[in-house]
Amino acid sequence: MHEHYSDEVYSDVVIIGAGISGIGAAYRIRERNPQLTYTILERRSRIGGTWDLFRYPGIRSDSDIFTLSFPWEPWTRPENVADGEYIREYLTDTAHKYGIDRRIRFDTYVKSAEWDSGTDTWTVRAEQDGQERVHRARFVFFGTGYYSYDDPYRPQFPGIERFGGKVVHPQFWPEDFDYSGKRVVVIGSGATAISLIPALADKAAHVTMLQRSPTYMMSMPRIDPMVDFIRKVLPPTLSHAVVRFRNAMFHVLTYFMFRKAPRFGRKLIRNRTKAALPEGYNVDLHFKPKYNPWDQRMCLILDHDLFEQIKQGRAEVVTDTVDHIDETGIVLTSGARIDADVIVTATGLQLQALGGIRLAVDGEEVDPTDRFVYKEYLIEDIPNMAWCIGYTNASWTLRADMTAKAVAKLLAYMDAHGYTHAYPHLGNVPLAEKPAFDLQANYIKRSPHALPKSGTRRPWNVRHNYVLDVIDHRFDRIEESMVFGRAAVREPHPA
Repeated sequence: MHEHYSDEVYSDVVIIGAGISGIGAAYRIRERNPQLTYTILERRSRIGGTWDLFRYPGIRSDSDIFTLSFPWEPWTRPENVADGEYIREYLTDTAHKYGIDRRIRFDTYVKSAEWDSGTDTWTVRAEQDGQERVHRARFVFFGTGYYSYDDPYRPQFPGIERFGGKVVHPQFWPEDFDYSGKRVVVIGSGATAISLIPALADKAAHVTMLQRSPTYMMSMPRIDPMVDFIRKVLPPTLSHAVVRFRNAMFHVLTYFMFRKAPRFGRKLIRNRTKAALPEGYNVDLHFKPKYNPWDQRMCLILDHDLFEQIKQGRAEVVTDTVDHIDETGIVLTSGARIDADVIVTATGLQLQALGGIRLAVDGEEVDPTDRFVYKEYLIEDIPNMAWCIGYTNASWTLRADMTAKAVAKLLAYMDAHGYTHAYPHLGNVPLAEKPAFDLQANYIKRSPHALPKSGTRRPWNVRHNYVLDVIDHRFDRIEESMVFGRAAVREPHPA
């Protein structure tokens, strides 16, 4: 049931998106500013964001669940790495427990957000059931993620329209799709392919992972004995905090080690991979990338599942490129072919800033990709607006929670001083530019200017360094490079 709408709905804060970012923001904003009202606008019919959109077999987190879950709401299931359905369940239960779900407007597709400096208010225009809905707010928080929900990356494979079987993209996995007994080819070797292939191999006749070039992969146990031990001896809230800290630090230290000693990292990963695969397997052809560890995001294998399916002959890896596709399969550049009944194009995401929502400030359209990001959550010269972006080298929530707390702190500061607007201002200071995402991944290289810009020095530097960010947030100077002020007119609004 949708709540009855008046022509306009006023909230102190409008949050766009009811995934991890949006729910985390709602909790932190209300925790620090209980007097403020908020509304969450969610395009989909359910809570979850990414964890509702992706429903392919084997969907799971590609980082540990303790750093992906909220620090303020313990993960209670036994897994250290969790399936997508359990993550969505956790988000739904958490939103219900704290009354956040009562503030969500589902099936509400936000199209534009327009700022008026005369009254210091945002007008957010959305579509629901084919009708325009108008929301007005002091502050807008974008929990929209970093990729397009409508348009995944789909390279043009010659002849794909001739293929007689089924072509599926993991972002739009058909409900109740029966692939049992079928020969499946998965094109791609990123996190999606790595989690999808072992699940498909349980039912399919055979699964082939077709990759252009190898990816780094490390195995992690679904149930971690050390995590289990900590959870047995400590009470839930404390054990959650301890495990979360332990997992975050383990990740930070291993990332640092791989970046500082890449030759050692390459050797370690190769030795582990070789030990997990059958004797005589061509590890260097299929599992030895040309780049260094963490130049691209490391893929997480669960309990050696991909390697086990290769050992049992249910899955195989082919390293080659597509020449063309015909009625019954894929012809490779080498001249070899792979017969297939199903082709899965796990070819990646398309980067997108702010959910593709049109932004305007005082009637002038703003392109957020022309602006610098400030302290990783505000955007240059755009008043009363925050954007949540996670890490490329650690769990999304580690930074999303810092962002939510920073927004809550900013709102409290503005209220305490009677300010009605705040925005970061660079001015005419020259600043070198770098991409906001620092990986050499194809989805980033394809669209280097799809996201707002990062500078090369703080507070305009998007760093992807959890430890430095924690320190920065702890000793944050809220006035640094910021403009605060009061509207000439305060427009009356419903209490």
